[in-house]
Amino acid sequence: MAAGPVTMTVVDNILKEVYEDRLRDQLQSDVLTLRRIEKTSEGVSEDVGGKYVRFPIRTSRNHGMGARRENEALPLARTQGYASAQVSLAYLYGSLHLTGQTFELAERNPQAFASALQSEVDGLKEGIAKDMNRQVYGTSLGELGAAASGTTTTIVLPTEQALYFENDMFINIWDASAVAFLADAGGNINFTITDVTRVVGGNATITFTPAASVAVAVGDSARRAGSSIDATTGKEIVGLKQIVLNSGTLFNIAPGSVPLWKSEVDSNSGTNRALTEGRMIQMVDRIRINGARPSVIFTSLGVRRAYFNLLSQQREFVNTKTFTGGFEGLAFAAAGGEIPMIEDVDCQSNRLYFISEKELKLYQAGDWSFMNRDGSNWQRVVGVSNGSVNYFDAYSSMMFKYCQLGTHRRNAHGLISDITEG
Repeated sequence: MAAGPVTMTVVDNILKEVYEDRLRDQLQSDVLTLRRIEKTSEGVSEDVGGKYVRFPIRTSRNHGMGARRENEALPLARTQGYASAQVSLAYLYGSLHLTGQTFELAERNPQAFASALQSEVDGLKEGIAKDMNRQVYGTSLGELGAAASGTTTTIVLPTEQALYFENDMFINIWDASAVAFLADAGGNINFTITDVTRVVGGNATITFTPAASVAVAVGDSARRAGSSIDATTGKEIVGLKQIVLNSGTLFNIAPGSVPLWKSEVDSNSGTNRALTEGRMIQMVDRIRINGARPSVIFTSLGVRRAYFNLLSQQREFVNTKTFTGGFEGLAFAAAGGEIPMIEDVDCQSNRLYFISEKELKLYQAGDWSFMNRDGSNWQRVVGVSNGSVNYFDAYSSMMFKYCQLGTHRRNAHGLISDITEG
């Protein structure tokens, strides 16, 4: 549905043109990883206590120990090393907008109004959950994809890297060379996606508007509108692409000062290579050396196919399994037992995330709620134009959630990237 209020025309379309008992959803709405994280034993905490979540991490052992000969000086007393992680919450919102004419249905046809409202509320809740699942895999910058090429009206990138783009989505485009917003001749920095064309095995073309005087170049990145403060500071939750990394400051702790504060990463400088079980076993071993063990592997559909093909070459039968929580996927056999491999549409291509779930935590001040601090879920829509206050026969409602994805141990997770997809 395009941006704007839910008018009588839209409601009529829902009521008169959809004859079945429910809307036939044309959108991909899986939220596998988000549900998996929330189902872990430490998955959700509402004990936030303020704007930040702070917790200590142990960075070194007490090495005041050692063997001595008779009558030698004993080991000097030492202490363990600690650092303090500070996790700031992300503030997430979703809004509804209904016209006064739609509300009039509440008196004349309550069932029709309830159906229209329920459809919009359910759609918003589903969209919010889907977007949070995208955020779980990304960084706080809200980046959707970087251009391999482009024009004044399009962003072109490999199809497997275009999974986050959808029609009617609002985006900003960041200039890779100038590290700034691209703007059209009128100074507009917000663009609307009007078409997404994907080609299997080829490139996807993202068409947007308005596009006057906007020239997309290689490396320019599309981000959900308003999600970035600047080129390096974002407003969304911190995702796996930012957590499962062997460099970069995370939660105010830098690997340069705390060497253990980095994940195990096996990359190939952007050149894809074949997936092997040996490489996967090695990643599990690297994480075990750090004192942890991955409990799940998240990956893309293409890497799942590559793993399936690898197994089918070596075994007669390859079957999916149902794991705790009702999640289905292939199993990876490693020392200590099987590790479920869960494919997720929202996972970036060419990647395998090895995650120790007990070290991953979703902090939240509360679940999604309607904003009604002034006593009502619905507020009259008011706008300002040319210095004048304008009132509209329309009402808006806002859902909100304050949360953040954090980890107690960054080195309990691993990443194999640059994998050839099947």
